[in-house]
Amino acid sequence: MNEPTRLNIREWTVSELSAALRRTVEDTFAYVRVRGEISGFRGPHTSGHCYFALKDADAKIEAVIWRSTVGRMRIKPEEGLEVVATGRLTTFPGKSTYQIVIETLELAGVGALMALIEARKKKLAAEGLFDAARKQLLPFLPERIGVVTSPTGAVIRDILHRLADRFPRHVIVWPVRVQGDGCAEEVAAAIHGFNALPIDGPMRRPDLLIVARGGGSLEDLQSFSEEIVVRAAAASMIPLIAAVGHETDVTLIDFAADKRAPTPSAAAEYAVPVRLELDARVESLARRALACWQRGHEARRNELRAAIRALPGAEELLAFPRQRLDHASTRLPRALIANAQIHHARFARAAGRLGPQILRARVTRCGELVAALHERAARAQSVARLRRRERLLTATARLAAGLRANADAHRSRIGRECERLAVLCERARRAVDSSLAQRAASVERCGQLLNALSHRGVLARGFALVRDAAGRPLRQAAAVSAGMRLDVEFSDGRVGAVADGAAAAAADKPVSTTKPRSRRGNGNSNQGSLFEG
Repeated sequence: MNEPTRLNIREWTVSELSAALRRTVEDTFAYVRVRGEISGFRGPHTSGHCYFALKDADAKIEAVIWRSTVGRMRIKPEEGLEVVATGRLTTFPGKSTYQIVIETLELAGVGALMALIEARKKKLAAEGLFDAARKQLLPFLPERIGVVTSPTGAVIRDILHRLADRFPRHVIVWPVRVQGDGCAEEVAAAIHGFNALPIDGPMRRPDLLIVARGGGSLEDLQSFSEEIVVRAAAASMIPLIAAVGHETDVTLIDFAADKRAPTPSAAAEYAVPVRLELDARVESLARRALACWQRGHEARRNELRAAIRALPGAEELLAFPRQRLDHASTRLPRALIANAQIHHARFARAAGRLGPQILRARVTRCGELVAALHERAARAQSVARLRRRERLLTATARLAAGLRANADAHRSRIGRECERLAVLCERARRAVDSSLAQRAASVERCGQLLNALSHRGVLARGFALVRDAAGRPLRQAAAVSAGMRLDVEFSDGRVGAVADGAAAAAADKPVSTTKPRSRRGNGNSNQGSLFEG
């Protein structure tokens, strides 16, 4: 479209364009029946109207039910419910979006997303991931609490504020995305990461985990019903509290967690007790313990007094032992005489068995036994010596064979290493020759480049370099004044010179703006040709 045509197009205001679009949509689609799944419904608004969306696998349309229509409906909207809605299409100018104003709802069946979650729930429940026997008890007062949530949302602030009010604890936050692509993987990785932390160290494993997220639609909370998240929560060795969504929101991680909290603030309440209540309870228990100790002490004191009154006196206790001692002292002399007689009889019998002939015979038998043992020891020593000599000869032969085999192996290895060394030396020599040749060529190219870029090549072609007394090069005639000492460098040396008045005057002449017409090699030119020899 050309420029004049574009300038003739009618100019609309935003309100006029929105009104025209609204009339077009309402005239074209007066009444429609739409089948879809309710998404994003969180109950009626404070105004009484209901706002949500109808969606299928590929698209979504915003929907609204006015307060006057909601009261007449037999079927009320619910999250995840698949319905057939009848209404009229219109637009909402405030957001430049189109929407359907629903007048009737008909039940069409369970939504695809709810059906998928229900099937996944049955599968994981059949594996035993939701069994009550798998759930762990929450620690009464955890030292460290790990929180898996978004670090920028209001959830973490609510949890920290609630913990500070009840019982401040050390909190470790593992930042994750709480909706969208990659959310489930990040949440599962965070749970596994907390469980992988060491028990002792600078970053110790927390005693309790909280997986938290604020409210949202069923699609927003879908990541917390993924199988990878449920399995990570069930496999966690750390007790875990699931606080996803509001009290009416249900995700599969709630069934696998050890404890489900209706809100993130409630999860903080489940995690720690109230410090003031604990202080009051401890103080009450201390008073009760002191009172119990005092009552027990007084009761034992009374029992001791009663026992003292019931015990007999010292004379009564020692009367019978004294009587037994008297009877024993009267029987002791007779018992000593009888004991001496018994020992004398035993001594006489022993003395009869120890005559000189008996002792000699026993000494003779002992001598024969010693001689026999000496002979056996000599034979055993000779046999052992022969066996040791045989083992030594065998070991010597094996050692010699081993030494020969080892020497042959070393000799062979040394030969192979010598051959390898010779090959490496030859390769090194060729590499050094190649490297030297490359370096020489590089130096030659650099020298040629240096000669090409050097100003001496220009001087060799008949030019001269003029410097002032300080050695600075002079590029313009205006920089030369009368009587100024100059240093003129030629290709074969330097010559000193002094500028005269004519050169200074020539520098002060105005430059002509007319380009002179000259030819290369013209004899009338004052500058001369650069191509002259």
